[in-house]
Amino acid sequence: MEAFGHFLVGGNFAIGIIVFIILIIINFMVITKGAGRIAEVGARFSLDGMPGKQMAIDADLNAGLIGEEEAKRRRKEVTQEADFYGSMDGASKFVRGDAIAGLLIMAINIIGGLVIGVMQHDMSVGVAGETYTLLTIGDGLVAQIPGLVISTAAGVVVTRVANDQDVGEQMVGQLFTSPRVIVLAAGVIGLLGLIPGMPNFVFLLFTATLLGVAWWLRGREGEAKKTGGVQADADAADAEVAQVNEASWSDVQMEDTLGLEVGYRLIPMVDHEQQGQLLTRVRGIRKKFAQQMGFLPPAVHIRDNLDLAPTHYRILLKGVTIGSGEVQPDRWMAINPGCAEGEVPGTPCTEPTFGLPALWIDEVHRELAQTLGYTVVDPSSVVATHLNHLITTHTEELFGRQEAQQLLDQITKHSPKLVEDLIPAVISLTTLHKVLQNLLAERVPIRDMRTIIDTLAEFATAQSDADELTTRVRARLSRAITQQWFPGEEDIQLIGLDLSLEQLLIQATQSGSAIEPGIAENLMKQTEKALQHQEGLGAPPVLLVNPALRLMLSRYLRRIFPQLAVLSSQEINTQRNVRMTYLIGGKG
Repeated sequence: MEAFGHFLVGGNFAIGIIVFIILIIINFMVITKGAGRIAEVGARFSLDGMPGKQMAIDADLNAGLIGEEEAKRRRKEVTQEADFYGSMDGASKFVRGDAIAGLLIMAINIIGGLVIGVMQHDMSVGVAGETYTLLTIGDGLVAQIPGLVISTAAGVVVTRVANDQDVGEQMVGQLFTSPRVIVLAAGVIGLLGLIPGMPNFVFLLFTATLLGVAWWLRGREGEAKKTGGVQADADAADAEVAQVNEASWSDVQMEDTLGLEVGYRLIPMVDHEQQGQLLTRVRGIRKKFAQQMGFLPPAVHIRDNLDLAPTHYRILLKGVTIGSGEVQPDRWMAINPGCAEGEVPGTPCTEPTFGLPALWIDEVHRELAQTLGYTVVDPSSVVATHLNHLITTHTEELFGRQEAQQLLDQITKHSPKLVEDLIPAVISLTTLHKVLQNLLAERVPIRDMRTIIDTLAEFATAQSDADELTTRVRARLSRAITQQWFPGEEDIQLIGLDLSLEQLLIQATQSGSAIEPGIAENLMKQTEKALQHQEGLGAPPVLLVNPALRLMLSRYLRRIFPQLAVLSSQEINTQRNVRMTYLIGGKG
């Protein structure tokens, strides 16, 4: 003890007391107090969390997520964790008591040494105090240094975060994970070694050792990145696959009502920054359609599609392609309306809307083509015309329940009482929607909603069939229908049905029997001739029939001749003169 005391404090008991007190303060006030508090809180939280952990294990077991053996292992881990923190709480009290005992033993040794030295060895008080104090300090330091190590170890154990690694692996991993920390420590020790009077060799030796360790860690980190790159990519791919496999409602994409997909070379046509004109044309189409037909069609969602050819486009209705074509963004389309004279250098093609023969020509030949009678249009106009035609031919499919409700909301703003008295007291929204769809299917505008609502309010109480209500509404809209097909004040030139054929069709309709194949074939052939005759006269393709036949013939003939309009005698303005230009079933 005397030799250890001389070695540590140089024989000066005052220095020894100071060193001893410093170690006691570090051990007692810092390490043991903190470790004890951590162990106490950990034990409390562990005990409080035991019921929840046990319930979670039981729930996983009942759900079949884990087996009986796994459940036993987890329960054992929970119990061991609680026992560990409880034991460490008690162990911290032992460590703290050891520090307190060190103080008491030091005081007893000093007092006992003074008594023994003075009374048994006849020493003076000063000599006895110096001798036995030095021995006490040596003994205290011998006892406190292991106690300090034990306290530090206890603090490390209770402060670690539980995982699959043991304490040693965690300490090594945390100390030597980053080479930057080692380089920083080497730099500080190296600076201390450069101070005059310091043990330079020892400091510089430690500096070199730490720099070597940092260099080795840096090299190992680089190798790990190289060798782990492929595995990381594989893990990322597996994670991506796992993520893809877990479907959710966010993966469900509702189809847009109207869509326009373009190839990548057509993107400038829909980009304002590149002075694309197609977006402006589409807005104009929607606005004009709303003014003509009486409701706002759904927005056209435009997107690029890399699966398409670079210069191709396609138009979709509810996710289904209803039209497609090809345009060359840097050229002009010269369409031959049938009266063009002469040839223009260009690439032959077909106009996508009406199937007319056309050419893709360069800018330099544009004026020549116009001079020769060609209709010359830019690529944006080609796509816009095609889109406008398809919107017009699929009007009833664009008018959904949402559009019907929006239309009613607009009417309610101006005539709230009119709508309140009709829906839902007299007619349901579903029936109203069907009636409006029937009108739009035959290109009858629904701008005059006041007349439509008044008619439905009058007849819907006695009749709920949408087709019958549509017939009533069409009769009330006779002036608008006549004006639509025959503007102006000239005579109305119509296609008619021969009286014998009309009677035959009425009998078939009333009896519920089908039209004989021979009569149906003859009807188709003569309708085609009648349309050609109307086209030659420059008259609209309109067939006038008996009201009892109108709905049946309209649905039957429009499947083959979509341009044909079938009207009944009730839908013609009586103030206009009517002239039959062709009789189907007659001599023509």
